[in-house]
Amino acid sequence: MTLILLPPSEGKTGRTRGRAVDFAALSFPELNPVREQVLETLAKVSASEDAYGVLGVGASLQPEVERNTRWRTEPAVPVSELYSGVLYDALGYATLSAGSKRRAANRLLVVSAAWGALRPADRVPPYRLSMGTTLPGHGPLAGVWREPLAAALTTADGVIVDCRSSTYIAAWRPSGDQAAKWVSVNVVRERNGVRTVVSHMAKHTRGLVARHLLEAGKDPGTPKALHKLVSERWNAELMPAAAGWTLTVVEHD
Repeated sequence: MTLILLPPSEGKTGRTRGRAVDFAALSFPELNPVREQVLETLAKVSASEDAYGVLGVGASLQPEVERNTRWRTEPAVPVSELYSGVLYDALGYATLSAGSKRRAANRLLVVSAAWGALRPADRVPPYRLSMGTTLPGHGPLAGVWREPLAAALTTADGVIVDCRSSTYIAAWRPSGDQAAKWVSVNVVRERNGVRTVVSHMAKHTRGLVARHLLEAGKDPGTPKALHKLVSERWNAELMPAAAGWTLTVVEHD
C-alpha cells in the first residue's frame, strides 16, 4: 500500500468546544509515551519567560503559544481539518470523493513535532511546535522522534511518497528495504532552460500530487510505476538518489 508522507503546517484550525484528545484513540499508540513527554515539556516551555526564544516565534503568536499550555483540555480537531496552508489547500481534503477519503485514511500520514505521526481521522488539539525546535531536556525534536518513528513505521512496505521538507525528513528517513521504495517529491520551475526551486509553488504542487494519487485509486508498486502515474498530469523525472529516489516535477512558465 502506498504511503504518502506530508509535513504539518504552521497554520492550524481550532475549535471553541468539543472533546479533548483521547490518547487511546490515536493511531500508533506505541508513540503515546513520547507524545506525552514532548507535550508536557512544551506546556512548561510555553508558560516560561523564554518561550518565544525556545520555540523560535515572535510575540505576535502569543495566543498560539499560550494554547500549548492547554493541550490536555483544548478541543481536539480531526487531522483532516486541523492543518491549513498552501499544501493543504491544494490537497483539498474536504472536496475529495468518498472513495478518495477512504484511501486517504490509511495512505496519508502527517509527521508532527508534537505527535510523531498522525492519520487523517486522528483528533488532536492545535499546537505550535516545529521539528526544528530543541526542547530543554529532550534535545532536537528530530532526534527525539527518530527511533520511535522508525519502530512504528517498520511495516510500511509499499512505495513511500515523501512530500515533507528536510526538517521533517530528519525525523524519519526510510532505510533498508524501505529505502528502495522511498521517493522524495521535488518541484522546480523551468524558465528559458533554467530551473529554480520556489518554496510556495513546491508546497502547492506536492499537495496536488497527493490529491492526484488519492483520486487515481491505484497503488503503484514501484517508484517507476509512481513516475508513470504522476506523469499522466505533469512533466516528471525520476532519478536514483543516495538513498531512495527523487521524483522531480517540472513546472513551466
